[in-house]
Amino acid sequence: MAMQPSDRFFVSRGWRVVHLLLLLVVGLLGLAQAGLGGWLVAVGGTPMHLVCGLLLVIAAFLGWRRPGAAEGLAMLVAFGVALGWAIFEIAGKGWMPAWGFDLAGRVGIVFALLAFTFAASILARVPRSGLAVGGAAGVGILASAGLVAFFWERPMEPTTGAALASQQVPAGGNDASEWRAHAGSHLGQGYSPAAQVTPANVSRLREVWRHRTRDLPPNERVFYSAQNTPLVIGDGLYTCSASGQVFALDPATGQERWHFDPRTSPSVMESLFSVACRAVGHHGTPGAQACGERIFSTTADGRLFALDARNGTPCAEFGEGGIVDLTEGMGIREPGFASSTSGPAVVGDAVIIGQQVSDNQRRDAPSGVVRAYDARSGALLWAWDAHRPDAQAPLAPGEIFPRGTPNVWTLITADEQLGLVFLGTGNSGADHWGGNRTQEEDRFTSAVVAVDLATGATRWSFATVDHDLWDYDIGAQPVVMDMEIEGVMRRVVVQGTKTGSLFVLDAATGEALRPIERRPAPQGPLLSNERISPDQPHSVFYPNFAGHPGPMPEVVDARHTFGVTPLDAAWCRIQFHQMRYEGIFTPPTTEGRGMLLFPGTIGGINWGGLGVDQARRIAITNHSRLPNQVLMIPQAEVTDRAVGDGGARPDQATAPQAGTPYGVQRPMWLSPLDVPCIAPPWGYLAATDMATGQLLWSQPLGTGFDTGPLLMPTFLRIATGTPNIGGPLVTASGLTFIAAAQDDWLRAFETETGRLLWSGRLPAGGQASPMTYMHQGRQYVAIGAAGHQRLETRTGDYLVVFALDE
Repeated sequence: MAMQPSDRFFVSRGWRVVHLLLLLVVGLLGLAQAGLGGWLVAVGGTPMHLVCGLLLVIAAFLGWRRPGAAEGLAMLVAFGVALGWAIFEIAGKGWMPAWGFDLAGRVGIVFALLAFTFAASILARVPRSGLAVGGAAGVGILASAGLVAFFWERPMEPTTGAALASQQVPAGGNDASEWRAHAGSHLGQGYSPAAQVTPANVSRLREVWRHRTRDLPPNERVFYSAQNTPLVIGDGLYTCSASGQVFALDPATGQERWHFDPRTSPSVMESLFSVACRAVGHHGTPGAQACGERIFSTTADGRLFALDARNGTPCAEFGEGGIVDLTEGMGIREPGFASSTSGPAVVGDAVIIGQQVSDNQRRDAPSGVVRAYDARSGALLWAWDAHRPDAQAPLAPGEIFPRGTPNVWTLITADEQLGLVFLGTGNSGADHWGGNRTQEEDRFTSAVVAVDLATGATRWSFATVDHDLWDYDIGAQPVVMDMEIEGVMRRVVVQGTKTGSLFVLDAATGEALRPIERRPAPQGPLLSNERISPDQPHSVFYPNFAGHPGPMPEVVDARHTFGVTPLDAAWCRIQFHQMRYEGIFTPPTTEGRGMLLFPGTIGGINWGGLGVDQARRIAITNHSRLPNQVLMIPQAEVTDRAVGDGGARPDQATAPQAGTPYGVQRPMWLSPLDVPCIAPPWGYLAATDMATGQLLWSQPLGTGFDTGPLLMPTFLRIATGTPNIGGPLVTASGLTFIAAAQDDWLRAFETETGRLLWSGRLPAGGQASPMTYMHQGRQYVAIGAAGHQRLETRTGDYLVVFALDE
């Protein structure tokens, strides 16, 4: 039946109402953008937000007064200016990876809103145009779907160049059947000679079992990030959960053999930024009786346990009933203020313990001491600290270890051949003010320190940052490997840093074996009684991973700001102009909105460290690109109490840094929609040729599938790159496995090319480093999937294990 005139009248009137409502939205958006644009001009920014906002207001006004060609022309001009400006700035930044997402964030909402508004205008005036408008909309939807499909992350075919490498075990490394330490061995390489899973067959990888620890956050004041990488030794798999519970499992089935619960109090865990148990330690001969084989674990309240590997019972002859009290000699004011989250390194007959100290609470925080205990008796062998010249000197009665010294919170590396232990250190008790740090503290802050395995004496040290005021502490585990330097094979330490450098040092002497340049750093004005180094060390042989990989740390400007709407984009841009920023070593300040810390507190390269394929001479690194705002608060204005003075970390708006002139606020730089204020990529995965220094490939790591604006999943597997925590696993067959990103996937890449070959869905966030082992002729790949509450990934309690289908 043909549409009657009265029907056409009501249809037109309905579309006219829709058109007017959409014009109202366009006008309000334009007014808001123009208002923010005016503010941006006032703080020294671009006028383009003001111009684009006014053009939207004009388009809305014309559409309200005179729908038709004038309205369409005004909308076209408004969109054209916004599009041209966006392309000009994106091109000016160098067409970074994920530029398409950057473009969509700049103009996508404006384009959609203007298109819908103009379509409603046509339908209101020409009712019979519905078919044409619908057809145009259909074409637009199909084109958008096609673009999404084109950029959708999907596995690729391997190249023919990924030939099977030699399965020779690096000196001091692990063999294919075992995974003896967090990174496979105490060399920290994240490498396995296991080669049953190859680029050619990895597509057949399937989940074969999963285990649940039943250890979930006890309340909203405790933030979990278990981050555990299991050990496989002999016929047992050993893993721990965030609160320090230990599990022994069958490597083939995941069947639980025993479970030990230290019953850590939730209140103790409140002081930790995130509660983790990255590793357990192992000592002894597999299958030995009566504690001849032991599993070592630590807890947030400062206990070190030695457990019988057969049944999980404490070994009575170790310490007191199987426990060594790690709070002894520490003078800890509050339980949990200092604890070992990275677990023990068991090297020879020594159990070596570092510790995290809750950041920025007080200058006289607990000591950063690193201690070694006898694996059999629990007796203290040595205690290394920046202020202890003799690591074997006993404490006098009532004496405690020096307060506020640099700590070692990350994983510890060792080389038994050299008899050395390698420590990656953090900062003194206050990260962002160092006016009263001693010469010894500065020497051992953000440094690689080699200490004697037998005595704890310092053999050499190398500071990666001088007088660190930025929390650029060493999170990445030092890596020991053999490398040819000028035709001579050398034993080296490779250290990745939050500042994006890869430093290569002689393992025996600390001599720099790849070029390092000292380059000028920004200077004043400085905080009260502060000092700053005139220059800072940069490794220049390898790419830098402080931001977008390149020859130097990336320097951002206002063009790098981002939003998913014009409003949050303008808001972020205003903030950029209200912060101090002069590059990677911008001094902290009390002015404006503070200092832009880029790279941020999670890196650059963080605790997940490097994966090294020594046969291929390739190092795999993942790093984040997520700034912080750091605002120093004069102590007279700080009302939050420090831990140890009755304060609790979950209650603090300002980290007090008690005992210094300033507290500090340092949130991630996010928009009101909980999206980074910097354009993507927000995280990368990269491969570097360690012999030539060439960047072989780099690409964004992670998608917004499980998180997006307002923490809502987008369900889009488009590689924008996300902030990432966790490390890579590299295998002899030419594969790199990694999760780490904010989406819940474990991925396998071709090491030589970076091609994505496989991905496996995880039930929670994979902010742990994966591992692999051979058992009864089958290769397994395992990863802890427990999430990271601070990174806002899905929380769980899983260990997920994959193998080739049979």
